[in-house]
Amino acid sequence: MNRDLSINLARVTEAAALSGARFLGRGDKNGADGAAVDAMRRMFDTVHINGTVVIGEGEIDEAPMLYIGEKIGLQDEGDDYVDIAVDPLDGTTAISNGMNNAIAVVALAPQGCLLHAPDVYMNKIACGPKAKGKIRLEASTEENIRAVAEALGKAPEEMTISLLDRDRHETLIQEIRATGARIKKIQDGDIVTAISTCFDESGVDMIMGIGGAPEGVIAAAALKCLGGDFQGKLMCLDEKQRQRVEALHADTEKIYTIDDLVKGDDVLFAATGVSSGDLLKGVHFMKGKRARTQSLVLRLPSKTVRFIDSVHDLEHKPGYAQ
Repeated sequence: MNRDLSINLARVTEAAALSGARFLGRGDKNGADGAAVDAMRRMFDTVHINGTVVIGEGEIDEAPMLYIGEKIGLQDEGDDYVDIAVDPLDGTTAISNGMNNAIAVVALAPQGCLLHAPDVYMNKIACGPKAKGKIRLEASTEENIRAVAEALGKAPEEMTISLLDRDRHETLIQEIRATGARIKKIQDGDIVTAISTCFDESGVDMIMGIGGAPEGVIAAAALKCLGGDFQGKLMCLDEKQRQRVEALHADTEKIYTIDDLVKGDDVLFAATGVSSGDLLKGVHFMKGKRARTQSLVLRLPSKTVRFIDSVHDLEHKPGYAQ
């Protein structure tokens, strides 16, 4: 793929972040999500790709744009044919309540390389590059923590495991605490937390637990660029979800590795902070209709990691919703 696409993806996530951030703390998560979706979709119209959304805002009858199967990009002859996974606002509840770790995010790979994950739950485990190959979803909580701890040169008591603060994790929390490891609960945004396992300064060593399957694929794309590891297993709560899985030819019995979720070695990823968090600063609106953003841009196979700080003149920003 064209290596310049990575910078253009940052422009896409910046547009979504700038629009979504206007709703910080206003109690309107639908308004925030809608603004981010609209801005991201309009910015994609400027990008030279033949893109197909494989993870997006829902089916064609559920979402007006960025729906699964939608063709986006300039679609010019010679443009790369790519699969696109988007989450214009990962952390709608966080934005609504004025909380941390909301991001706008996009992952991109050649056609056929991203798992078309249904909108169901996924049991997940992830770690950074130093522990790659040490996690096994079928292993016990204790076995996984001890294996990763050994790879990191830590005692289990020095480990920090992150998971979503949900009632469904009560047993998992007890199992983690039994090893002596610390727990960091998050309210929303498990994509950015999974990525944080690849950065020592984040203080997060692993993620475990049940979250969204689409978010799992997006997180796996970033972790693959960073050399980390990820495994997941799809979970259906009812017959409707099972039908959705079958329609996309997915498998609820299979443990998906990072290479199952994201095939090949040509992956691009971009995320822009909407509200400040452990990894990225959120949008900061300034005087004179300007705003500052911070983005993370990743590219495989070069394994380039870019943190981009940008100042935007909002009067001249295409794709920005006032």
